[in-house]
Amino acid sequence: MGDRWHVEVDRSVCIGSAQCLHHAPRAFRLDPARQSHPVDPDPDAAEPILAAAESCPVEAILITLPENGEAVFPPED
Repeated sequence: MGDRWHVEVDRSVCIGSAQCLHHAPRAFRLDPARQSHPVDPDPDAAEPILAAAESCPVEAILITLPENGEAVFPPED
């Protein structure tokens, strides 16, 4: 994994479970429609952000390496 990640939330998939806020409260916020957004779309790589993505019940959080777009989560098959 690199030193920085690019984090996106697929809002067409997000169900507003707020699991991301439970695992990484400084990295995500919910808008008034309960859709998750990354606070910083290009944060330092951090275990809580990965835990948030892994805990999302619908895998709406996508993490890639900014330098080459390689998937961090969900992993490519």
